[in-house]
Amino acid sequence: MLNRRHLLCCGAAAAGLFTSLAAPARASLLNPCRPGIPPALRDFVAASFDGLAIDQLWDVHTHLLGTGDSGSGCTINAQLDQWWHPIESLRKRFILNAACVPPDALSVDRAYVQRLRALADDFPAGARWLLFAFDHACDAQGRPVVAQTTFHVPDAYAADVAAQHRDRFGWVASIHPHRPDALDRLDSALAQGAVALKWLPSSMAIDLRDPRLTPFYDRLAATRLPVIVHCGEEKAVPGAGREDLGNPLHVRAALARGVRVIVAHCGSLGHALDLDARRPREVSAFSLFARLMDEGWGAQLMGDISCVLQTNRRPEVARTLLTRSDWHSRLLQGSDYPLPGIAALLRLPALVRAGLLAEADVTPLAALREHNPLLFDLALKRRVRWQGSAWSPAVFATRPHFERPSVS
Repeated sequence: MLNRRHLLCCGAAAAGLFTSLAAPARASLLNPCRPGIPPALRDFVAASFDGLAIDQLWDVHTHLLGTGDSGSGCTINAQLDQWWHPIESLRKRFILNAACVPPDALSVDRAYVQRLRALADDFPAGARWLLFAFDHACDAQGRPVVAQTTFHVPDAYAADVAAQHRDRFGWVASIHPHRPDALDRLDSALAQGAVALKWLPSSMAIDLRDPRLTPFYDRLAATRLPVIVHCGEEKAVPGAGREDLGNPLHVRAALARGVRVIVAHCGSLGHALDLDARRPREVSAFSLFARLMDEGWGAQLMGDISCVLQTNRRPEVARTLLTRSDWHSRLLQGSDYPLPGIAALLRLPALVRAGLLAEADVTPLAALREHNPLLFDLALKRRVRWQGSAWSPAVFATRPHFERPSVS
């Protein structure tokens, strides 16, 4: 069990698992996993849904995790269970605590889904979550590289969980495009109702500019299946460690083939080379995302707003995303669950100091996070402001972006 002694000796290192900032170690790093919503918070929660069409509210960035103990086929990297890799071991403990999976759970797979379902049921009927499958890192020949895979969630498992809870969950496939059977896998995912595809290039070792991806891009474009691509720095899932592949400008290769692209987190963390410059130099990855948004791709290019309020993001990111109302129809709500359950990643007083949050909202939001991190994530995003600007209801009406014509 992760106790205060662990936090005192390893807290700063643990903070570095997910952020680029060291954080003081304190017991509040742990998710207390309180059940239900207290009566005192119900009006506060209800106000978070004002003006929203609940049946249009699909969380577009939700992780499905497991160890395979239910026969799911999920795996985690062996280092996450090895005491001689203390940082990786802490990574697993923080993530499972964020998801309220007890250390003595009979099945991690089942406990994870049960908790997520319970959190979802605190929302009005109609709200849904898109559960991510997650493919292996692969080499140039498309062979899985287990040592470079932080975790693996098979398409079949994501599809099965979504099928068992159709009222609350949809699913997102993950297929490494270098696999010899990548196109067959894509057709299978489409047939099973996948609503999008997920790639994390730096972790999975995918160069979006590789010409070998052209047939895959063409199939995505023909079916209008959007691809959710992580851009910018990656801390939670190191995988292959190819940070150079997270450059937001790389998505132009997919856009040029007609693919609909959702840039995860709006590329809001870290730096990348400005490949448009005569002499490329590192600039903020977010500035490159902003450049893409203004290039005229229209509805073909979108960004999800998961993680953009985390403490390791510059306040300018949220200020820009709040005030650029012309982008709002292309910004999509996502939580990056289970990360909202890790208190150290998002410090409410820091948002107050940045002028993004009213002091009066801190106490109810902090209490809500202890009971339901998903409701906390939504409530926070409905309340942040910059100079009077807030995210419009369009940001939370994500469902239309995932509805596509039938596959012929």
